[in-house]
Amino acid sequence: MANMAQAIRMALHYGESKLNVSDIFGQDVGAPLGGVFTATQGLKNSWNSPLDERGIVGCAMGLALAGQRCVAEIQFADYIFNTIDLLKMIGNNYWVTNGKYNLPLVLMTPVGAGIRGSVYHSHSFDAHATRMPGWKVVMPSTPLDAYGLMLSAIEDPNPVLYLNPKALMRVRGDELIPGEPSDEKELKKMIDAPIGDRSKWKAKWPKLEDYRIPIGKAKITRQGDQVTVVSYGRTLIECNKVADQLAEEGVSIEVIDLRSLYPYDWQTISESIRKTKKVMFVNEDTEVTNFGEHLAYRATHELFYDLYARPRVVAGKNIPGIGLHPNLEEATVPQARDIRVEVLDLISEAP
Repeated sequence: MANMAQAIRMALHYGESKLNVSDIFGQDVGAPLGGVFTATQGLKNSWNSPLDERGIVGCAMGLALAGQRCVAEIQFADYIFNTIDLLKMIGNNYWVTNGKYNLPLVLMTPVGAGIRGSVYHSHSFDAHATRMPGWKVVMPSTPLDAYGLMLSAIEDPNPVLYLNPKALMRVRGDELIPGEPSDEKELKKMIDAPIGDRSKWKAKWPKLEDYRIPIGKAKITRQGDQVTVVSYGRTLIECNKVADQLAEEGVSIEVIDLRSLYPYDWQTISESIRKTKKVMFVNEDTEVTNFGEHLAYRATHELFYDLYARPRVVAGKNIPGIGLHPNLEEATVPQARDIRVEVLDLISEAP
């Protein structure tokens, strides 16, 4: 089974060979490194940009205006904040031109904690991303979803922010990507660049197939009837763990993987809340002005008379950064133990 980095790499190969992706670029995206997470190794249309986030975003904007399809990468989301004005311009371009010019580009950036990246390599970006009208925003939690969401993002006529969780880039999936060899060692031999001299190495791509995850469609990863837990990315995996643990204790949790932060699948969320009567939103961005707060507000506003308890938000601590020591990182962003405590407390809350 492919890991998420390999899944993204295969999706980008499919994009450049089948979906007219002309450029895949960013800092260290091209040879010899192929990205800090190796998600762009072996791609024919990948190239290295200067260390200039504003230049990367501006170039992507120009390519899209010229009719090209590109995938640009900001090496870590921690360094995307100095491009906010450009991201706003990209998001409003279709609107301010009265529908005359759309910008079909993908901006990919690794997000979140979980790699012991400390202050400068652990930021989330989902809350900021959802506050930029005009952008679609996706975040996969499995390699298969990473593949399917990337293909959908490439062909979307709108700009798409593709947020890949740093902590999951080396995690293997449970499902084969269409066309992927079943032997993970064979896949590694085909598409992973060797350590050392790579000057003569070329990837031998499997015969990949088209597979799409529609943007705006969530997935129920665990069925349950006592409480709804909505998450995405790294914390989605933690929520699944908690649901599996509590299932053995007779507690029934429904877990929803949002997959698309905007547009999001309110129908799936609201139907689940009407069934369970209780809901909790989990992510690792800071708790103040968190995207989960918007979802909690909407749940309260639209489903007030269906709820048996107040909606909960479990999120990262509102502090300036994440410490390097494992204890500091784990105390800053939600872990399985935190989710378990909140879930049990929510279930125990009387209507």
